[in-house]
Amino acid sequence: CARYYTLSIKNIINKEIMKKTLSRYFGDKAFYKSALAILLPIIIQNGITNLVSLLDNIMVGSLGTEQMSGVSIVNQYFFIFNLICFGVISAAGIFTAQFKGTGDVDGIRATLRAKLYMCYVASILAVIAFFSFSEPLINLFLHDGSNEGDLELTMQFAKKYLNIILFGLLPFAVSAAFSSTMRETGETVFPMITSFVAVGTNAVFNVLLIFGLLGFPKLGVEGAAIATVLSRFVELGMLLIYSFRSKKNGIYFKGAFSFRAVPANLMREIGKKGLPLLANEFLWSLAITFRNQCFSTRGLDSVAAQNISTTITNLFSIVFFSMGTAISIIIGNQLGAGLFEKAEDTDRKLITFGVLLSGGVGILLVGFGFVFPLIYNTTAEARSIATFMIVVYGICNPLWAYINSSYFTIRSGGLVFQTMLSDSIFMWVCVVPVSAVCAYLTDMSIYRLYICTTAAECLKAVVGYILLKRKDWLKTIVVSKD
Repeated sequence: CARYYTLSIKNIINKEIMKKTLSRYFGDKAFYKSALAILLPIIIQNGITNLVSLLDNIMVGSLGTEQMSGVSIVNQYFFIFNLICFGVISAAGIFTAQFKGTGDVDGIRATLRAKLYMCYVASILAVIAFFSFSEPLINLFLHDGSNEGDLELTMQFAKKYLNIILFGLLPFAVSAAFSSTMRETGETVFPMITSFVAVGTNAVFNVLLIFGLLGFPKLGVEGAAIATVLSRFVELGMLLIYSFRSKKNGIYFKGAFSFRAVPANLMREIGKKGLPLLANEFLWSLAITFRNQCFSTRGLDSVAAQNISTTITNLFSIVFFSMGTAISIIIGNQLGAGLFEKAEDTDRKLITFGVLLSGGVGILLVGFGFVFPLIYNTTAEARSIATFMIVVYGICNPLWAYINSSYFTIRSGGLVFQTMLSDSIFMWVCVVPVSAVCAYLTDMSIYRLYICTTAAECLKAVVGYILLKRKDWLKTIVVSKD
């Protein structure tokens, strides 16, 4: 009897320990319901955007390797611009989320104006840079090394695409500023709706203008660029109409284009947090672009493969990308309200949720990675390389989810140096040197080059884990109105 009761007590204790452990990493039904209310619209929005981007990519890819590679090269540089906009918007967005937590409407309006001013400057500088240095920038990605592919023809297609797509930079940046403010103040559905309409517009005009259907001219890559620019203006128009007419959230957008000064103390704080974040996004995007440029040293097939792989993996990575956005909103609101213990508990459960979901998505990528490259009109070698990249990415998908979530957690607390340390500094200290050495000092194949670079990036998880455990991010950073 004594032995039986002893074993029973031990089982009860073990079950209680297990239950307590699980409760640290998994929430109840109400937790997931509230999290999904924010997460699902963001996932749907990003999913639709990336799905149409995939269809757009496939349509351009059907024209040939040179057309697809030309568009891909230009998009490498617009990727830098997009992340610069993301950086300046995120810098002010940290304060927007926390102002929402404190109920400071004037603070939210001021952060929106700050976002817009910085986006104006970024758009003007980007247009000047891309227009003035288009050929040298494109040439960085054009290397001999493939059995097929015309480098001069690729240059021509890239320049045609670039000259048109420049008109979409400003509307894209302004739309991003308004969408982020909506999400940070709790409105996640309408930005999703505008994305539906925008990507639908892009898809329709892609078909009409790339292939010349229903009496429209057959413009190829130029048609793809025109369709993208049109979709940017449609999205911006919808966001502006809703922002100024909404009874629920219109209060936050009053005076957005009044060119009123942002309070000096707030601008200082945004500058303190924002400039390092902007530098981080800029340096990180440069590092990614340089890494991709290293891949391009193995020939035009590698450029085409990288384009295919990135388009596919972006579509399947929407879970952890969206989770990062959700973390910045939810944790930012809780930190602004001073709920530090709740923020820590919520963050741990959201990260667990994101990693598990991304693990499932990774299995799909590994299982079906060979299917997607078959859609493209490109070489057999490009398809083989793309399949390899997709499978490797899928294996690492849970790790990318953890890295992304830890980044957004640290950023929510305004830890700018730690954010840079876990992101851009790590890329330039570790990933870039590995990519450069492997690409320029060895003759290893693109397969081994990709493996070495990916292994170096995976080490970011260690940095993220250490910074999360320190808990320095658990603080409120919003300033007073004075």
